[in-house]
Amino acid sequence: MTPGEESQRLMRERSGETSDTNAIYVYAVCRAAEGELSLGGLHGVSGDEPVRSLCFGSLTAVVQTVRAADFTDEVWQARLADETELERYARAHHEVVSAVAARFPTVPLPLATLYHGEERAGLALAKESARFRTALKRIAHHAEWGVKVYAPVTGNESHRATQERPAVTPAERPRPAPGAGLAYLERKRNLQSQREQRQADSLRVADAVDADVSRMAAASRRLRPHAGGAAGDKRVQVLNATYLVAEHRAAELALLAASLRERTGAEIEVSGPWVPYSFVGEV
Repeated sequence: MTPGEESQRLMRERSGETSDTNAIYVYAVCRAAEGELSLGGLHGVSGDEPVRSLCFGSLTAVVQTVRAADFTDEVWQARLADETELERYARAHHEVVSAVAARFPTVPLPLATLYHGEERAGLALAKESARFRTALKRIAHHAEWGVKVYAPVTGNESHRATQERPAVTPAERPRPAPGAGLAYLERKRNLQSQREQRQADSLRVADAVDADVSRMAAASRRLRPHAGGAAGDKRVQVLNATYLVAEHRAAELALLAASLRERTGAEIEVSGPWVPYSFVGEV
């Protein structure tokens, strides 16, 4: 389900009606007493109304009043198709979440989570209080870190040899030696076997890296490896994982990554710290 579809599902199912006036956009939920949150200077997804807090029980939601007409199915689908516009909304959403998470344990909500009216928003969020409290307890004083492992890049020597060999005419082409066909097939089999062995070795390295990092993390998730990177980037990703790591162990993670690079010879990328989006569950 796309963020836009989720947004409309929330608006229809939790409000029971449609509206072309205002809606309450919810960015995140945190444990902050009334008055503790300083949200000045945050524009959010709409500059018309300020980003503010909405208390429900012992928890606080970070919200903004927006025009419901800006989040209809038709408008949101058009926004999803506009990469620049979608990125603008995603950055605005993340800016608010990050500002709150810098001070308090924070459960970020999906992009474009809306409710019809402040009262309905408070009631709906209150029903999820137990889940929010569980997530807040799990992520308190933790951050999310990404770890990616890439298989070694190897050139296809036979392809390069073919590319470098000067062109010849059919008349100049020598007659194949006896057994050349079998030798060619054998070389092909050897190349395939080498590729499969390199892939198996790379996957073993990925599993070893994941196991070592998981031992120091409070939680972990393995994601689907990215199929390809930027133009010209021929690396093959064999591990794409994210880890929930205690704040005081950040330096330990950096040392572990350096040790794993030296021990395995693999290319390992570490990114973070991030707001723990991957470890708060569906809300």
